[in-house]
Amino acid sequence: MKGPLLIACNHPNSFLDGIILDILFDEPIWALARGDVFKNPFYTKLLTAIKLLPVYRTSEGAENLPINYKTFDACKEIFQKNGIVQIFSEAKSINEWHLRPLKKGTARLAISSWENGIPLKVLPVGINYSSFRRFCKNVYVNFGDVINKEDILIHSTDGKLNKEFNERLNCELKQLVFEIDKNDVARQKEKLEQRPPPSQKIIFALPAALGFILHAPLYLPVKNFTWKRCNHNDHFDSVMAAILLFTYPVYLLLISLVLFFILKSAWAFSTFLIFPFTAWSYALLKEQLDRH
Repeated sequence: MKGPLLIACNHPNSFLDGIILDILFDEPIWALARGDVFKNPFYTKLLTAIKLLPVYRTSEGAENLPINYKTFDACKEIFQKNGIVQIFSEAKSINEWHLRPLKKGTARLAISSWENGIPLKVLPVGINYSSFRRFCKNVYVNFGDVINKEDILIHSTDGKLNKEFNERLNCELKQLVFEIDKNDVARQKEKLEQRPPPSQKIIFALPAALGFILHAPLYLPVKNFTWKRCNHNDHFDSVMAAILLFTYPVYLLLISLVLFFILKSAWAFSTFLIFPFTAWSYALLKEQLDRH
């Protein structure tokens, strides 16, 4: 979908939500991120370079709220260039299968853009994960009906615009975000689990077992390191994915070089094919839900 487009999404899994949306869209996406990570000038330049803009909540200091107006102006400049911006309409990330109350930021940005003559489309998106602790999980991304200017502005007076927009967006997102109690294992299996057929289990059992063995020297230390630092918050999954994204190519390269010096053959670099295949095989047969 082309811009100008505002992606209004729920927020169950920290910055992994934004990465998934980046993968799904062909066009580059600007995203709004929590403002407190922009305090360091170096981080500000780095985050801006990867298309992140700061947005502050009241809990992060009322004195920072005026910065939000600058961010909204930057978003409208992106829209005027037919760009795409993604916003988490719940604001805070919590690992759960539940749509939380929507904040006013999405409504304010959309309505302000419309009032400035920008033909903005708002796309509701619901992201659902089979697990917030397991690597190689099932991810369900659901898209709702686009909200246009005519759906909101034509029906309301100025005082009711934000309320009517959030009611419309909430109605859309409720159809896209799974509602599952964290202790309801039967419901989780029904909505989130996808079991492979018996034939796949037989065909991929051996490469899956090999995949676990080959990747354990990297995966288990990374998991232990991340758990010690993130088990008290909702960033474990995202931090794990980020660390593995950067360390896995290095891991494959090191193993390939060791094998090359031992075997003296270019076949050593076949690890760049064999290892990912065994990892993919393991992902097919893995447990898909968190243990309770």
